Amino acid sequence: MGLNRRDFLKSAGALAASLGPSSLLPSCATGGFSQLRRRPNVIFILSDDQGYGDFGFIGNNKIRTPNLDQMFRDGAHCERFYVCPVCSPSRASLLTGRYNYRTRVIATYVGRSNMDPAEVTLAEMLRDAGYRTGLFGKWHLGDHYPQRPMEQGFEEALYHLGGGLMQPSGPPDNHYFDPVLMRNGQPFKSSGYCSDIFTEAAIDFIERRQSEPFFCYLAFNAPHTPLEIGESWVAPYRAAGLDDLTARVYGMVSNIDHNLGRLMERLKALGLDENTIVVYLSDNGPEMPNPLMPDNRPEKPPSRYNAGLRSSKVSVYEGGIRTPCLIRWPARLNAGKTVGPIAAHIDLAPTILDACGVPAPAHVDFDGRSLLPLLFGRKTSWPDRTLYFQYHYADIPQAWNNCAAVTQRYKLVNGNELYDLLNDPGEQHDISAEHPAVMKHMRADYEAWFRDVCTTRGFDPQPIPIGNPRENPVILTRQDWRPAVGWENLDMGWWVVQVERPGPYSISLRFPEVHEGTVAHFVLGPVKLSRELRKGDTEVEFDNVTLPVGNDRLDAWIEAPDLRMTASYVDVKCMK
Repeated sequence: MGLNRRDFLKSAGALAASLGPSSLLPSCATGGFSQLRRRPNVIFILSDDQGYGDFGFIGNNKIRTPNLDQMFRDGAHCERFYVCPVCSPSRASLLTGRYNYRTRVIATYVGRSNMDPAEVTLAEMLRDAGYRTGLFGKWHLGDHYPQRPMEQGFEEALYHLGGGLMQPSGPPDNHYFDPVLMRNGQPFKSSGYCSDIFTEAAIDFIERRQSEPFFCYLAFNAPHTPLEIGESWVAPYRAAGLDDLTARVYGMVSNIDHNLGRLMERLKALGLDENTIVVYLSDNGPEMPNPLMPDNRPEKPPSRYNAGLRSSKVSVYEGGIRTPCLIRWPARLNAGKTVGPIAAHIDLAPTILDACGVPAPAHVDFDGRSLLPLLFGRKTSWPDRTLYFQYHYADIPQAWNNCAAVTQRYKLVNGNELYDLLNDPGEQHDISAEHPAVMKHMRADYEAWFRDVCTTRGFDPQPIPIGNPRENPVILTRQDWRPAVGWENLDMGWWVVQVERPGPYSISLRFPEVHEGTVAHFVLGPVKLSRELRKGDTEVEFDNVTLPVGNDRLDAWIEAPDLRMTASYVDVKCMK
């Protein structure tokens, strides 16, 4: 008697599990048996600042996430999954399987979020194994060659610069609606809402690449501030009595959920859903209280749900570093599977390679482990381990500064607080005085980890190439300068650059409108240029400039008796 579809999938999955992931043979055909025989497709979906409690299946009865809830029911769920407390470090670890300090990624802006180009990403490893690779959304690991997504394994990329559409890395007056994006390194004026645009691009990529195994990285910049979203998404939450900020966040999440539904429907229509691994998670905890509120101290605290976890984004308490991690792969994974052991961002790259039957390059040394045995429910030795998380703003990381070490039971915070997460997941009771032996052991382990990861590469800034034909012109922004403070208009910064060709160059400085008596300055090594500006000027250009070849510091600023301000943008174009 013939098998029906359900029995066929069940028997095929059992056979594949018995043979192991490397038995999934490549095939150029689509659908049916051939889809289960070839290597699986992979889709990573990453949201930005979506907190642990911003999901219906977690217990939030205010938010509407029907497609995420369905994915939770259909796939596997890592019960305690950890990421870094901020964006770029999490993304570096997700794509390399290594702690972010090994990759030179320290923070999120002003030159400290650029991944070393020598790091090997999951996209590079899958591409070299025959996968087609595409990124759609947020990259945030370097705006300039050779740190852009195109140099880090993605054959196609539609992305925004820096950490957000309305940050100083992008063009002025950019927004979540109709944004100017980068398409394979070139500016592209899009139409629509950012999350919809990125989803459309991902679906288009999948449709064009469906005859081959593919890796699609769909990284939304929502629900990160500023909270721009169509009123139709916000209105239901306002009507339910939520404060405006929470209503906007939830509206952005519901829009992501809607786009997830569109993507899953398209996979099913193409016959790809059974043998496509779909991973969904967030990059850190929620941003709350929201920085858009005056003084960051709202009179009425936001009503955003965080499932009882302590603190939020930036913090290494659970609310800052926990995220649900959903993994759906109907051909191989049983619906409703829960993974109990702690897991983290560093585990996803080795897990995906294992699932795809792609060996890691010999010179790649992962910090993470493949979760595949746990996902398949195999009997396996899985000893407890310690996971580490740290973030603070500095040129060089400092030991014990906003850090956490996490085991299956215990958590050490900043070297002087200890929590029993099995009995106190909200981290309300510091038990350090009761467990001196645990404290001593975990402190020693952290110190060994910190020494190890901080000596992998060091943290000197990578110079931005000037005059390289792969990126010409180069536009320097506050995202990549090296300041003493931050990136606001009155902060002062400079750029570390490497001039690869002597020129001639055209150099433009762009800045806010100036008043009479303002002078523009440009300095790079022995080259010192200045020009008096006219009232109302917003740009000045220096033509036919010969720059010295080599590494140096580039300064560009405007100055008046009552003003000194670094240029907002410096455009450097080699005219050869």
